[in-house]
Amino acid sequence: MSKNIILDVENVSKQYRLGMVGTGTLSHDLNRWWAIVRGKEDPYLKIGETNDRTKKGFSDYVWALKDVNFQIEQGDAVGIIGRNGAGKSTLLKLLSRVTKPTTGSIKYKGRIASLLEVGTGFHPEMTGRENIYLNGAILGMTKKEINRKFDEIVDFSGVERYIDTPVKRYSSGMYVRLAFAVAAHLESEILIVDEVLAVGDAEFQRKCLGKMNDVSKGDGRTVLFVSHNLASVKQLCNTGILMGNGTMKMQGPIHEVLGAYISSESKEKEKFRYIEDINKKAQIKSFHLKNSTGNDSFEFADSDCLHIEMDIVVRGALSARVNLAVLDRYDNVLFVSRKPLYQGDNNFKVKLDGDVLIPDDYVISVAVDTPAVELYDVIPKGFSFKIIDTGNESLLYGDKENGIFISPFKWENS
Repeated sequence: MSKNIILDVENVSKQYRLGMVGTGTLSHDLNRWWAIVRGKEDPYLKIGETNDRTKKGFSDYVWALKDVNFQIEQGDAVGIIGRNGAGKSTLLKLLSRVTKPTTGSIKYKGRIASLLEVGTGFHPEMTGRENIYLNGAILGMTKKEINRKFDEIVDFSGVERYIDTPVKRYSSGMYVRLAFAVAAHLESEILIVDEVLAVGDAEFQRKCLGKMNDVSKGDGRTVLFVSHNLASVKQLCNTGILMGNGTMKMQGPIHEVLGAYISSESKEKEKFRYIEDINKKAQIKSFHLKNSTGNDSFEFADSDCLHIEMDIVVRGALSARVNLAVLDRYDNVLFVSRKPLYQGDNNFKVKLDGDVLIPDDYVISVAVDTPAVELYDVIPKGFSFKIIDTGNESLLYGDKENGIFISPFKWENS
């Protein structure tokens, strides 16, 4: 590896046999052994299917990962993103040495600290204090080094009162607080964090993101972060890796990787289709996005108005309302508008003026519920639309690169 490369993944694949541990049968193990003795390739590496859970397979063997290659430089904060089943967690387990690759090699410099799931790395019968020292010892740290970090770990975790209590008594939130504090503060060169932070409350998640940012930018350590919260990935990471069906789709600057992922997800959005269900107390019958000429569209110039037409039927529901929300490309809600519904058919025309949103990708989400949040109907994945930059700078009092909304400030010389 070159001087700045801290992690080198070369042709890494991981194969599993469905429903089995290992190959699952003595005959398969003997076949593997006999092939290796004769200097031949493992016969079971030639078979197997990609890890696509949406399709029925015909083989007992599945490639959870297939021919993954990438390099990571020291100090990079890398976001690993992809749909469920893309191979993200399998990849992190290989990088953390929880399991070995079927083929390929993983080379790294220094020590790796991992936080993969609640329960990993802690002994339930040992106290929080004992587990801190245990994890430090596993990383190869001396007792003196751990002592130097101990108070900082306990303070960050917020579990000082229970530090001498066996961790099996901890709630999942306490557990992940201490586990993250240990992983982030002990002096490893590479920090790997999976979706486990979702267990914590919002304040603790922000605290963790801040700490990972300090670890990467301040300490020059490398962070690998898996999350479905794209806003968090964008905030923390400078580079990204996109996974799909067990293969690496792309690696590059985080904004490019997020853009490619969001674009691929948009193509998977469900087309709205009304199927009458009289058991539903309220139902969305139709929904259309239209441009100023009245045609269905999912692309709008920055100065164009966006027109929405929808029909909703109410069958006996009390206090029903429709919620119309606009979200950014990272699933952050920008604003919500609500309207009460009445018995029978409800027909609406809604307009979003032009010169409001900066050019970018957005999603409109529609749901029918009650003030008590009893959900009647929803368009599951919403509708994606794009605001296009037409280059008409006279329309703007700001720029088109920062923020979400076009600036309302108006400047005058005094």
